[in-house]
Amino acid sequence: MSAKCKIGSKFYNLNSLKPYDSHKLVKYIEDEESGLRGIIAIHRTNGKHPSFGATRMWEYAKDEDALKDALRLSKLMTYKSAMAGLDCGGAKGVIMHNPEGNGDKASILKAYAQKVNELEGMFVTGTDVGLTQKDILGLQKDSPYFVGLRVNPTLYTAYGVLEAIQTALDHVYNSRKLSKRSFAIQGIGKIGTKLLDLLYSEAKEIFVTDIDMRRLRAIKQKYPRVTVVDVDEIHSQEVDIFSPCALGLAINEDNISEIKAKLIIGGANNQLESPEIGQKLAEMGILYVPDYVANAGGLISVVSEYYNKDIEPDELMGSICKIGDRTNEILKKNLKTETPTNIIADRLARKATKSYEKAEA
Repeated sequence: MSAKCKIGSKFYNLNSLKPYDSHKLVKYIEDEESGLRGIIAIHRTNGKHPSFGATRMWEYAKDEDALKDALRLSKLMTYKSAMAGLDCGGAKGVIMHNPEGNGDKASILKAYAQKVNELEGMFVTGTDVGLTQKDILGLQKDSPYFVGLRVNPTLYTAYGVLEAIQTALDHVYNSRKLSKRSFAIQGIGKIGTKLLDLLYSEAKEIFVTDIDMRRLRAIKQKYPRVTVVDVDEIHSQEVDIFSPCALGLAINEDNISEIKAKLIIGGANNQLESPEIGQKLAEMGILYVPDYVANAGGLISVVSEYYNKDIEPDELMGSICKIGDRTNEILKKNLKTETPTNIIADRLARKATKSYEKAEA
């Protein structure tokens, strides 16, 4: 059966788009008065549990890019949830926004909250690139389906990435210690900065980069021991760990041959341009911890917020630490079978997802 999505006056054949995976819902949303234009994609559902996925507000070059982003990220959220042992499905919201053009941000977000409400709890969302905690505070006044204020998902994402890093270090070097290790952090936005903060007092050396020069200057002032490098050079640093914490597709055909790190573990989503890149990393002897395994801490925290009136920090951190258990499982399977880690993780995630798809059927 042909699946289509109409954006404006144009129809897109979803089956022809590589990220499409028989999604449960792909909905274009629009509000002429505010200037809202966006897409909500729900990849998988699980009974009465909502599907979780943050909302990204971004200036896309074309509508198809936004559609692919929503499809790709919603699928990733399903896998992230499954690998974290959560019952929720995966979803994603993207708002196509040109800061110089379509509408006032506050008005757009108010209209977006109403579109989320129309899904009657099927979709629960929070902050991604382009949105702030202040934005979520406003959105919660218009919708009960926004999360991320009673917990700090950025902090818990960084904690989870750190747990994955230390687990991988123990796997490779038989030690979780950071004191002898060097890092290259690509992107020092919310997650990259928090990870830097967690690493700074112990790591031997840290290289950083970002497209925002003002942010780099502020980081250098606060963390004087870091070495700032050009955006096009961060991936090629001779370090122990390369940590992508910006937008996706950080490891691709154009740069993979230049990567010198021994491990790749970061907070960004969709780090690999394709599954084949994972195979090439394995052939190069570079150990990759799949992104949706390492960076699941934020999702774990907001799901806890949604379901619990009172949040127990120790219990939440216990759940975050399980990221290390899953990382260890994948690395052991990799050592035993020599199967690339991204393939192992995908198989485990699909198996977990199928279990609740059968229950729902």
